[in-house]
Amino acid sequence: MGVFAFGWPLLADSASGLAHSQDAPWLFAALLPLLVAVVVATIADAGLDAKAVAMLGVLAAVGAALRPLGAGTAGLEPMFFLMVLSGRVLGPGFGFVLGSVTMFASALLTGGVGPWMPFQMLAMGWFTMGAGLLPGARRLRGRAEVLMLAGYGCLAAFAYGTVMNLQGWTYIGGLSTGISFHPGDAVGANLTRFLAYCAATSLGWDLGRAAVTVVLTLVVGPAILKALRRATRRAAFEAEAAFGTGTASAAEAASAAGAGPVAGADPAGPARPGSAAGSTAAE
Repeated sequence: MGVFAFGWPLLADSASGLAHSQDAPWLFAALLPLLVAVVVATIADAGLDAKAVAMLGVLAAVGAALRPLGAGTAGLEPMFFLMVLSGRVLGPGFGFVLGSVTMFASALLTGGVGPWMPFQMLAMGWFTMGAGLLPGARRLRGRAEVLMLAGYGCLAAFAYGTVMNLQGWTYIGGLSTGISFHPGDAVGANLTRFLAYCAATSLGWDLGRAAVTVVLTLVVGPAILKALRRATRRAAFEAEAAFGTGTASAAEAASAAGAGPVAGADPAGPARPGSAAGSTAAE
């Protein structure tokens, strides 16, 4: 659905009346039930509770509050590094929802509501979901993990800008420039002009976004990852360990290891008068 929403103008003819302002409401209407379905499926699959949903809301609020700090100046948008770290910890399902909800909340906060908003929600959902799909979610830790997340943040920042350019580029169709969109032209010719458009208009902004994401991930990433993982354990994102009680559990553990019964933990219970054990003890 998302790929079609971004790319259908490349396949349309010149008489199709291209305008994302017309399809944006339909995309938004399709995106909302999709987000709800992902949340419900993730909760049902992982056995999460209300604390996990509350944590999702808190992270979305923090991300929305971070966005106005850079005000989009030269691509300085600090919310992207938080989406990388959160997607890594929460996983792809909750990551997609977090990215979309964060962009929606920040649009309401900054007055950025327009035909571009559903596309921003979808692109940010992909951005955050990608961090949750990176390898080594349970094994890779420390400096190697932070470097991997910084590299992903750099590449994904450029990818986000490129995808959003594809959404806005079709607005300028029909202009007599070498980088404008020409409805009805061959896909290859339009893509060539699109790459030139990205290099001429948004490369500097994407570079600033990538630089801020990399720097913040390297500097504060380890501390935030630890805090997020501690919070997710409390919110039941991970299965809790089950601990046995009493000497019976110790006896079972020792028996499973082949060590025999544990001293003082007779599976048959305490010796009773008249039993063999009691008679031996009396003698």
